[in-house]
Formats: sequence, structure tokens, C-alpha cells
Amino acid sequence: MAEGENEVRWEGLCSRDTTTRETALENIRQIVLRKTEYLRSVKETLSRPSDGLSNAVSLDGMNKLLAHLLMLSKRCPFKDVRERSGFILKSVEELGIRIPRPLGHGPSRFIPEKEMLQVGSEDAQMHALFADSFAALGRLDNITLVMVFHPQYLESFLKTQHYLLQMDGPLPLHYRHYIGIMAAARHQCSYLVNLHVSDFLHVGGDPKWLNGLENAPQKLQNLGELNKVLAHRPWLITKEHIEGLLKAEEHSWSLAELVHAVVLLTHYHSLASFTFGCGISPEIHCDGGHTFRPPSVSNYCICDITNGNHSVDEMQVNSAGNASVSDSFFEVEALMEKMRQLQECREEEEASQEEMASRFEMEKRESMFVFSSDDDEVTPARDVSRHFEDTSYGYKDFSRHGMHVPTFRVQDYCWEDHGYSLVNRLYPDVGQLIDEKFHIAYNLTYNTMAMHKDVDTSMLRRAIWNYIHCMFGIRYDDYDYGEINQLLDRSFKVYIKTVVCTPEKVTKRMYDSFWRQFKHSEKVHVNLLLIEARMQAELLYALRAITRYMT
Repeated sequence: MAEGENEVRWEGLCSRDTTTRETALENIRQIVLRKTEYLRSVKETLSRPSDGLSNAVSLDGMNKLLAHLLMLSKRCPFKDVRERSGFILKSVEELGIRIPRPLGHGPSRFIPEKEMLQVGSEDAQMHALFADSFAALGRLDNITLVMVFHPQYLESFLKTQHYLLQMDGPLPLHYRHYIGIMAAARHQCSYLVNLHVSDFLHVGGDPKWLNGLENAPQKLQNLGELNKVLAHRPWLITKEHIEGLLKAEEHSWSLAELVHAVVLLTHYHSLASFTFGCGISPEIHCDGGHTFRPPSVSNYCICDITNGNHSVDEMQVNSAGNASVSDSFFEVEALMEKMRQLQECREEEEASQEEMASRFEMEKRESMFVFSSDDDEVTPARDVSRHFEDTSYGYKDFSRHGMHVPTFRVQDYCWEDHGYSLVNRLYPDVGQLIDEKFHIAYNLTYNTMAMHKDVDTSMLRRAIWNYIHCMFGIRYDDYDYGEINQLLDRSFKVYIKTVVCTPEKVTKRMYDSFWRQFKHSEKVHVNLLLIEARMQAELLYALRAITRYMT
């Protein structure tokens, strides 16, 4: 009886057919009850010492199974699966086996659960989106439940991710998940690493590869350098990096495989930014998402303080913060006024090209000195760091120690005219999917700002996007970079730079300190802009290097 969670067939629960789900649920129920009876019999009899390891393995397998059922009871879009999973857990508990309960308070540590869409309360359109996501991944993950603030973007995101991971493409399925692990690990994002370790094994990946990058094929090891530079200093990528991968004899990548890999790397670097930027909680069925310990007598846990969900006497705890509510109200008014003034200035006079170039260089220099007071080094955990090499390599500003990096002019190489067509030629349809996602994130608006309605936010959205590209040395000749300092205050710049460049250092305090009067949905919207601008910046550097190699 040492089988684990793997003997259970979860796929049937992803079906849209009620009968198929019913059959799958009944099979799961029987397996769980069989295991429960076995564990009860072990408890009641004196086992031989040699049985200890076998029993421990059985218990571990049972615990994983119960954690998966807990996730389904809370997160499955199908009501019958949610209810039946909860019923199976209750049956197990009544037979004397301890069952798990969720840790934390919802999909995000930064956003109160009561302000988020609850699974089961979604409308028909959203239910279809949830069902699609669940069918593709076998889960409705916390990233999806936070992104659902913006359904139009979420639909595009899920479609793109599904194509990258599961549809026909140059790379085999297990390579795709392994590259996802490598990319997420660069930012010590254990949330994404854990999900893709599970997916990697599910599609038949070799468990030995998970012991460290040195155990993976040489071809994947060779990708480590590109992963490292792309994640932390993409402006250093050259055609020599590309040539080294394409001309590695029996370990060579084809151009199509390399483009697929580059898109996956940039996708998961950016998704790590979103994960940390929105305080995504561990999945219920993963480590850190549940516990088998009973709740304390007071039903109060210290983790409620650390994860920012201290609902108990929240007004009292935040009494100091309440004093600044009026300040944050005036911040919104001041920002609105600056936008009005800038609009008027645009109409009255236009800066010269020399002045525009000078303002860009000044903003690029200033961005180097934007850093958080919490800017300590984060030491990666061994279970994450084994998936990449050179753990000390991280983000560095451009001109530290007198180094100069030439400005990347969008007029010379841009996504629309160059990158898009290169991706589409070597990995058909993906260029189109990514392009749609960029456009939705950039143009997404509800014409609101905090408590104000009918607001044109295009100026603010463009300032955020261009500030991120400015940090990466990317310049738009037709943009006045003087607007950035007018529209983005210091606390917002600290948050942007941390999310984009060193996401593992994001704290709830950073999230709370910018745009204090804005809704959580607006802060998630900001994160969508950040991750898409970051992904496009990385892609521009990588695709330009590929283009230079090809010519």
C-alpha cells in the first residue's frame, strides 16, 4: 500500500461531461477509502520495525492525495467536484484520519480574500474561462484568480500560455516545463518552480533532471547562460550568445527551438515578477498552502500578521495608516492635476529632439539610484538554486563602475516591425498571440482612477511602460521622458523597479505604499503593464541578437 498520489487519475475531473466527472470522483472515493482503511489497520496493529518506512511512504501519499482533494473542494470550477471532494474529506475525517485545511487567506497575501472573485460565484463567461483553464492544467491556480480582475487580459494570457506549453511546437513537452523551472528559479520563485516540477513529471520528465541543472542534458545546460543574462542584464546579449547555442555540435539548438525557448524564458521571468508583485500565495495543494495541524483555540495565527491578512481589529492595527487616508486622497488629486497640466503643455509646445534625448539619458541615469531601503540580498534556497548556475549573478544597473551601455533605439529595432515577424516565421502563430497580449495590456482601460470616472489614463499607462523600457536602456524618440518624473512618484518607482528587476525582494509594504487610494484591481492592472513591458524588453534584446546572427 505504498502507492502515492500518482495512482489516482485526476484527468476525468477536467471533463465538461458530468457523467465522466462522476465516474472519476467515485474511483477517487474508493481509492481514498481503501487507503484510509489501510492506515487505520496500521494504527491498530503492532507493526514490525521494518514496516516503518513503508508506512511513512503510505502516509505521505495519503496526505498528498488529501491536499489535492482540499484544493479541488475550494478551487474547482465544477460545483459537483467541489462538493464531492469536500464530502470525501469529511468521510475520511469521520474515520479518524486527520485532514488538511488551507493556510493563509486566499490567492494573494496582498489582497484581502473578500475583495476577490470567489470560485462558484462567477458569471457564465467567466465560468467558461475557468473551465478552459482547469481542463488545460488540472487546476485553477492563484495567478488566474488574481488576473481575473481583468478578464480580457486573462483570456489572452491563458491562450498564449496554453499554446506555449501544450500545443504543437519545436520543443518536446518536458523541455518546455524544464525551461519554465530554469526561468522561474533565476528569481527564486518557488511558487512557479513547484508548479512546473509537478507538470514536468506529469508529462514524463526524468526526475533525475530535478536534482540540479548539471543532471539535465547538455543542450539545456547550455541554455543557462542565456537564461541568466536575459533575466538580469538583457542589454548584454549578443549574437555570440546565439551562435554558441546554434553551433554546439550534437547539442545544438535549431533556430525554431531557440525562439521557442526564448519566448518561454521571457514568459516565466515576467510571470515571476507578477507572482511576487501581487503577493501570490502558495497553491492549496503545494507546500505552504495547507497544514494538517488543527486550528489554535483562539483561531488566530501569527501567519495572519506576516501575510498581511490581519482581519482581526484591522482598523486598530492600521490606525496609524488611517491618519494618512486624507493624504492619499490628495495624492490622487495631485496626479490628476499633473496629467491635466502635461496635456496642456503638449498642446502648447513640443521639445526639440536634442532635449528629448537629453531627458531620456537623465531618466535612465536617475533610474539607477531608485532602490528600496529593504534592498538586501536574498539568498536562494537550495531546492530552487539547483535549477540554475552562478547564483550570485543578478540585476546590475547600466553605468555602475563606469560601464556604458549604448541606448537601444526602438526606431532601429522594434517589436511591431521586426520581433513580431521573426517569432511568427520561426514559431507560427505565437508572434500573433504575444502581440495581442501586449496590445491588451498596453491599451486596457476602464477610464477610472481611484474614485474618479471618465478619465483618459493613456498618458499614465504610457509613462509606466516607457519607464520600464527606459530602465532597460530602450528609448522611444517621440516620447518626452520629462513626463515620467511628473507622473510617477518615488514610492511607485521603487515598486516598479523592484517588481521588474529584483521581484524576489518585493514586500507588502512596497505594494501598500504606492497609489494608496487606488483599488486592488488597479494595482493588479499596473502589474500587467509591468510584466508585459518587461517581457517585450527582454524579447527585443534576444530577438535583435538572433536577427544579427542571421544577417
